[in-house]
Amino acid sequence: MEEDCEFRHWDELIPDALGLIFSHLALQEVLTVVPRVCKAWNRAVTGPYCWQEIDIELWSNRCHQSDLLDRMLEMLIPRSSGSLRKLSVTGLRNDSIFSFIAQHAGSLKTLKVPRSGLTNSGVVNVAEKLSSLTFLDLSYCCKVGPEAIQAIGNHCKSLREFCRNMHPLDVASVVSHDDEAYAIANTMPKLKRLEIAYHRVSTEGVLKILSCCVFLEFLELRGCWDVQLDNKFFKEKFPDMKVLGPRVIGFYDMINDWEDCCSDYFSDGSDYLAWEFFEDGVMGEFYEDEFEHGWDDNFYADNAILDMEPHVWPPSP
Repeated sequence: MEEDCEFRHWDELIPDALGLIFSHLALQEVLTVVPRVCKAWNRAVTGPYCWQEIDIELWSNRCHQSDLLDRMLEMLIPRSSGSLRKLSVTGLRNDSIFSFIAQHAGSLKTLKVPRSGLTNSGVVNVAEKLSSLTFLDLSYCCKVGPEAIQAIGNHCKSLREFCRNMHPLDVASVVSHDDEAYAIANTMPKLKRLEIAYHRVSTEGVLKILSCCVFLEFLELRGCWDVQLDNKFFKEKFPDMKVLGPRVIGFYDMINDWEDCCSDYFSDGSDYLAWEFFEDGVMGEFYEDEFEHGWDDNFYADNAILDMEPHVWPPSP
């Protein structure tokens, strides 16, 4: 006996459901393939349902033109319609685009902006608008100092995780980071995770953090050579806290550290690292009011990008 079955068309799914499905696709596909399927899907990807979490860290790491990065953020962030919860991007060139992000940060919980050219004044001016943050990554932001950190701590009372790692070459001329340590200790008492790798912080600075941030569960101290605290001290005084560093011992450990770092930033397996959103530094012929027709995905062009090609070794003599 044949039974009648009713199938619901994909274009009849509610936008919330479509947004949830599309969130599992690569950014490339969401922006260039999905809009061309049908008008319902086009509306879904231009609405807030797909943009509550925006992760363009891998793409922005390869984008060396600040205006293109700014235009990408200025296009994607407003689509969230104030519902943006997570933003991951690297290499912001100035305070103006950071201010733009803050303008749309009413619901923002997680903000990752490592390797950005932010300044103290830029952060201080918008810190009040970031009050919903629970996770903040300002690693490798060399122009940011204690004033910015204090402003963040004063306004972001819900902050639980703070990443402020540095590169050894960036701190070679720095005498001390104790002022940053005291700013963290005095304004971020509810932290559960803190990363300050390769900071020129003293033993006193770390002890101040430990005495004020009583909820700490994880402390990153790798490369903080001036900290004279060993594993025995932490096991006796803070048995439930996981501490990395301050010593980085041996080449094998350094390789493991690098792998850990890579896994933090490349663990999502996203394949849009190989996607050239802009070809030859040009956005193409796309404009926001023409989105109904989809994107002109020039990344399928035959001309390959040199830095994406495997290394071609010269023939042996």
